[in-house]
Amino acid sequence: MKEIQVTSTFKVYEDVSKLTNIEQSVMSKAVKMLDSVYAPYSGFHVGAAVMTAENNVYGGCNQENASYPLCICGERVALYNAGANEPKSPIKLLAIVSHNPKKFIDRPVSPCGACRQVISEFATRHGQDFPVLLKGDGDMVYKLESCKDLLPFGFDSNYL
Repeated sequence: MKEIQVTSTFKVYEDVSKLTNIEQSVMSKAVKMLDSVYAPYSGFHVGAAVMTAENNVYGGCNQENASYPLCICGERVALYNAGANEPKSPIKLLAIVSHNPKKFIDRPVSPCGACRQVISEFATRHGQDFPVLLKGDGDMVYKLESCKDLLPFGFDSNYL
């Protein structure tokens, strides 16, 4: 038997002002996307923003549906928005912000499993990894240098 340890590393920033200007700009767009959330069932809000290699920023937010399986997360909306508008442009940065109006979220929230898989696919699709920024209601920001840290065993086209 062989044992392999898998670890993820991320940086913790005390607030958004410690990020680069570009990171602050993309995070600001993600925060703005919280204004467009449609979450009457869960009350959980997610805003996301993606910067492409062309330096364009695309936003997204969660959109719920009374038929729960038809809901879509903010991360996927932002990524698909970028993919639809710039299908050949790799992702340069992804920022994700979570907010719950009923409960203060003091630390960043990581994406769900489905979103992790879609994030991984975008990196595989363009053969280029990208950093991910995560933020909750508090000031703290997590920065993962590699989106692969979210899903180290992602399923990709190599298996098909």
